[in-house]
Amino acid sequence: MSDLSRPQGPKIIAVANQKGGVGKTTTTINLAAALAESGARVLVIDLDPQGNASTGLGIEMENREFTTYELLLEDIDLGSVILPTVTPNLMIVPATVDLSSADLELMSNEKRSFLLHDALRQTRMDDFNLDYILIDCPPSLNLLTVNAMIAAHSVLVPLQSEFFALEGLSQLMLTIREVRQTGNKNLRIEGVLLTMFDQRNNLSTLVEQDARDNLGELVFETRIPRNVRVSEAPSYAMPVLTYDTASKGAQAYRALAQEIMHKNKAKVA
Repeated sequence: MSDLSRPQGPKIIAVANQKGGVGKTTTTINLAAALAESGARVLVIDLDPQGNASTGLGIEMENREFTTYELLLEDIDLGSVILPTVTPNLMIVPATVDLSSADLELMSNEKRSFLLHDALRQTRMDDFNLDYILIDCPPSLNLLTVNAMIAAHSVLVPLQSEFFALEGLSQLMLTIREVRQTGNKNLRIEGVLLTMFDQRNNLSTLVEQDARDNLGELVFETRIPRNVRVSEAPSYAMPVLTYDTASKGAQAYRALAQEIMHKNKAKVA
């Protein structure tokens, strides 16, 4: 890939929404796979104690010797925690339930909000020649999510196409604003992604119109359809691009990857 897509090292994107069930982990896995399929070198940071991104990318529990817990709290070398996946060009720092106690342990650390930022800027990072880092955040606005936002260049917000979808965004936007003021003044919104979209459903169309009216160009052109293949793929421990490469879900995530790559090249052109 051209260095235009990462003018200062890898582009770091936090995938965040405090609401559960909006397609956050699904988007992290499949966007990462689509970027990798396009030739980018991609790292996923699983920052959710449920470890679903790790499972969805085929990392067995017994292979998660070192995880994001150690990365944050034990100052471990990146080379010890980054694992390859079955998808070429795609790597992951896995998570386990151990991470659920990290919030409490972080409280006593004076650099508690900057631990992930510092970990991802180890000199060893250059060895991996990454283009993108995607951080799968937990479904809450806790210290782990704040760590992700301070480490990231931008936030991608999955938004389920359902009633009251926009109402939950206000608290997330407030958190982003606070992070800009306290720890990462350059944090931007990468975009808002409409997920589980059903064009046969009037409600989905109304939610899209509402989102575009209120958020304008922040809303990605790409919409992720409600697609059974996308739902099935994690149970087979693979991205939908591998599970059913011709499915509508796989095509949508490829379109999203192209939109993001084009957007990031345009910014530095």
